[in-house]
Amino acid sequence: MDKGQIRDLSEQSRRAFDFIQKLYHEVSYMIREVESALADEEKKFVICKPGGYSISTVTSRGLEPVNVNQWLLRRFSVYFVPGEKTQTIGGTTKTEFRDDLKALFLRMVMDDKDDPPGVFFGVLYNIVNKSATWQKFENLISHIEGQANKVFVDPRQIEYEDGSAKFSGKLLRKELFSINSSEDIKKQIIGPALGLFRSV
Repeated sequence: MDKGQIRDLSEQSRRAFDFIQKLYHEVSYMIREVESALADEEKKFVICKPGGYSISTVTSRGLEPVNVNQWLLRRFSVYFVPGEKTQTIGGTTKTEFRDDLKALFLRMVMDDKDDPPGVFFGVLYNIVNKSATWQKFENLISHIEGQANKVFVDPRQIEYEDGSAKFSGKLLRKELFSINSSEDIKKQIIGPALGLFRSV
């Protein structure tokens, strides 16, 4: 490979990384805008912080091919609960499992072999903790990411149970690139998500 080809590949690589970084920045702004709007709702929703102010995802730095595929974040999520149902301790939240617990849910799917990038949003409910070690709902959030291929078989109506938890859910989907403004976020994501929250 000559120097010109190396320069071309280097430039393409840099542009690819720049594009992905800008895309992640835009998604982070969208999540924070959702967070801000939900905080203004009557129930004053709070973003769940299992390990600080961050997204929940399955990550790996392993060199095995299946783990290398996880180096780049393709799917991640955030959850919101009514402020009265949780407490903030340091940089994390503690949301106790209770019979009436429901959570709003925002899941970003940045790369899917069958569909364009999408935003899934809706509600989790009928949440039951079956684990002897989990002390809070935030433990379940990480578990869901680890079991995503089983949990999201049919996102429109989730009925999931394993040895650690049982829960139901209803999610809607919008194509990520169809959300272009604050008004789109309110009308296409927040409004329908709150409608699902109130209906279960």
